[in-house]
Amino acid sequence: MKVLVTGGSGFVGTALCQGLMQAGHQVTVLSRNEKSAARLASGVTPLVGDPTSPGAWQDGVAGHQGFINLAGASIFGRWTEDYKALLRNSRILTTKNLVEAMARAEEPTVLLSASAVGYYGFRGDEELDESSPPGEDFLARLGIDWEAEAEPASLLGARVVRTRFGIVLGRGGGALGQMLPIFKKGLGGPLGNGRQWFSWIHLDDLVAALIFCLEDGISGPANCTAPNPVTNREFSKALGRAVHRPAFLGAPAFAVKLAMGEFGSVLLEGQRVLPKALLEAGFEFRFPTIDQALTDLVG
Repeated sequence: MKVLVTGGSGFVGTALCQGLMQAGHQVTVLSRNEKSAARLASGVTPLVGDPTSPGAWQDGVAGHQGFINLAGASIFGRWTEDYKALLRNSRILTTKNLVEAMARAEEPTVLLSASAVGYYGFRGDEELDESSPPGEDFLARLGIDWEAEAEPASLLGARVVRTRFGIVLGRGGGALGQMLPIFKKGLGGPLGNGRQWFSWIHLDDLVAALIFCLEDGISGPANCTAPNPVTNREFSKALGRAVHRPAFLGAPAFAVKLAMGEFGSVLLEGQRVLPKALLEAGFEFRFPTIDQALTDLVG
């Protein structure tokens, strides 16, 4: 299949493009400029254009059958009003423009559009699957609107999969890349009371799950999380074991909120999310538990 990827030069996108090519697919990545296009992996075809704006790049989707939409500014940061607007525009506008471009493709077969488990809001210990209703906070509303922009692709004949990501753990970047230096110094630990749920997934499993969704007949929402979520305290202990350091210092809730503002509240809450759709479709996780994942990544 010829597959167009947005966000293909990022942490997840780079690994996904490699996985797609290894699976025999032809990969095109939409890059904002020639400089970012030059950094793409060998074998990837660049398509230059800004996905948040309509443009000539939309003509370049012709001949593609698969579309994977990963673009979006990182949620990790201080949420000023300007940054919240960036979070929305980088997701909403990109998805809208991509779906409009898909109308120019002769046979749009499938669209995988990234979303996030923040869609569910903060629900304490409640187990959440794809049938659970959305929340009402900023991230939940963003998820609702983001996913809504992908749905019109079904009117073009494409199968639409709304892939809701948990926290992605992988080598050389992402959340783990930020946490490892702290934990290796023995300064890591739970955030707040540590009882908030941490729904995570190993990068290799995420890549495999996305390819599975691309090639399989699955449609609708699909939680891309490991089948065994853990609390923040359990995760901290597991990461401490993996790097052979104590992990009990942590950060009190007031300090997290002071440092991170509104985003700090997100770090102190969480979702207990289960990948029901993937499991029922027959997907098998290589790293179903946090100890297995961290042993592979840092052990």
